[in-house]
Amino acid sequence: QVQLVESGGGLVQAGGSLRLSCAASGSTFSTNAMGWFRQAPGKEREVVAAITRTGSSTSYADSVKGRFTISRDNAKNTAYLQMNSLKPEDTGVYYCNVGGTYYSGLYSPVRYWGQGTQVTVSS
Repeated sequence: QVQLVESGGGLVQAGGSLRLSCAASGSTFSTNAMGWFRQAPGKEREVVAAITRTGSSTSYADSVKGRFTISRDNAKNTAYLQMNSLKPEDTGVYYCNVGGTYYSGLYSPVRYWGQGTQVTVSS
């Protein structure tokens, strides 16, 4: 079982940027696709971005395309989510997920999650 630790969240004004990190334990990180998710208050968790195990393919929710960039460093067992031009609607708890299925740009998560990191965007 992969242990996940998300970090990098915080309070930022609209238009600002944040870079989230997802540190994974264990030796299976580099052999698995992964995704970033977020959950806003009162809403279901939704996928934001996903990436294949090698980083050769990525996908994004329409709401973040052109603003967010997902990447990974398999040597460091770490994934990143660069978030630019943040909007108040980006507010929520952000989670990473490793080991799910990535197919045709769609990522289906496994049931193990980290504790998440809070992102709050003020208007």
